Amino acid sequence: MIEFLLNNRKIQTDKAPSTTLLDFVRYDENLRGTKIGCREGDCGACTVLIGSLINGKLEYMSATSCLTPIANVYGKHVVTVEGLNLSSKLNQAQQAMVDCSGTQCGFCTPGFVNSMCGFALNTTLPTVESAISAIDGNICRCTGYKSIERAAVKLTQELEWKDTSRPLAWLVEHDFIPAYFLEVEEQLKRFDLQYDTDGHIPIGGGTDLYVQKHDVLHEMEMTYLFNRSTLNGITFEGSKCILKSAVTVTDLLENETLLNAIPNWYKYLKLVSSTPIRNIGTIAGNLANASPIGDFTIILLAMNAQLTLTNKDHESRQLPLKDFYLSYKVLNKTADEIITEISFDLPSKSTQFHFEKVCKRQYLDIASVNTAIRITLDGDVIQEAHCSIGGVGPVPKFLAKTCEYLTHKSIEPKVILRAEEIMQTELSPMSDARGTKEYKRLLARQLFFAHFIEIFPDTIKMHDLI
Repeated sequence: MIEFLLNNRKIQTDKAPSTTLLDFVRYDENLRGTKIGCREGDCGACTVLIGSLINGKLEYMSATSCLTPIANVYGKHVVTVEGLNLSSKLNQAQQAMVDCSGTQCGFCTPGFVNSMCGFALNTTLPTVESAISAIDGNICRCTGYKSIERAAVKLTQELEWKDTSRPLAWLVEHDFIPAYFLEVEEQLKRFDLQYDTDGHIPIGGGTDLYVQKHDVLHEMEMTYLFNRSTLNGITFEGSKCILKSAVTVTDLLENETLLNAIPNWYKYLKLVSSTPIRNIGTIAGNLANASPIGDFTIILLAMNAQLTLTNKDHESRQLPLKDFYLSYKVLNKTADEIITEISFDLPSKSTQFHFEKVCKRQYLDIASVNTAIRITLDGDVIQEAHCSIGGVGPVPKFLAKTCEYLTHKSIEPKVILRAEEIMQTELSPMSDARGTKEYKRLLARQLFFAHFIEIFPDTIKMHDLI
């Protein structure tokens, strides 16, 4: 039996736990404000809010309901646009959309409203940039966005006086959310938050698996890992960062230690999908999906990450991530093993890290080619190099020969030019919807050069390489 709060009602259902939250709220609960758009997490028409008790405190996030199994909202508060309606007037997000002409056909509007209300619930320092960032997972085909951006600006202005000592009460008093929100935290504390299953297929946030196998997942028995406390958390042991497997991209994007240790970390992670996907997509799921262009796979390959794999008998083994991918979608693991930890060393003062990605649009898109590099220096001599690239072969590629050549070489144009020639021998791109094989080789070349131009701007100039 799956139990959760849906708006202001307690839900108990014996529907299959793999049922998507989108289908449940539309077809079982007849809440039609949550729209069916792409069913792939791209358009944001199905955006809902999910409230969870984290360390005894209620926290909300936006999420794509089309990729969320109802098992993942067990013991949580799910908010659709109907649950944000006030009794006699529009809430602040709805009013901002009206005042700024932010809606035309209206299909996408509930998703935008949910994302804006999620921003109101979460923000402690409202800025226009963060407000617009909160709606980065919502697509509108009518307005050209400027009217919606103006609505986000208006909402930000209304939030400037938010009382962070009593945020929910202030939001209720100022017509951002309905009054029943004040009772949710106590209601959630009464739930048994443990939901265990033992199916054949492990699933985290669902952002990869539901895109690939939406039509067949309803018939499958799965093991739901997203809410397991033993698989959540980021810890540090000296210079080593240890990620539990259900850590999300948002967890990494908001971690102060990582933000301080890795320059441009926030900028790099903002290139990964959108806010609703980053909120539920797990790092281990991204690795286990084995996409040749998984952004975090490429980042962690360059970080020289190590995996801990654990089987059903609780026996564990360690494996370098670069040895995890055997061929297309074939992994170096047994059927009953799951990734339980990912670890990597934080960059030292002598270490540089850089990530590049090219796709058809800047945000919310899958890469044509992506690449990352981590270089440790002694003066201007490379002591250690780890470089990875995606989109140029059947698996995420660790550039072993290129890294071997770079080791103990000086940072100078002729070395980089020769390294790029070696890199090209390690690639095997194919033409597909994201570009021809020739185009991908060109991107690989340009992005490889971009690593050095960005990391060593005083030493390496574009005209030295191109």
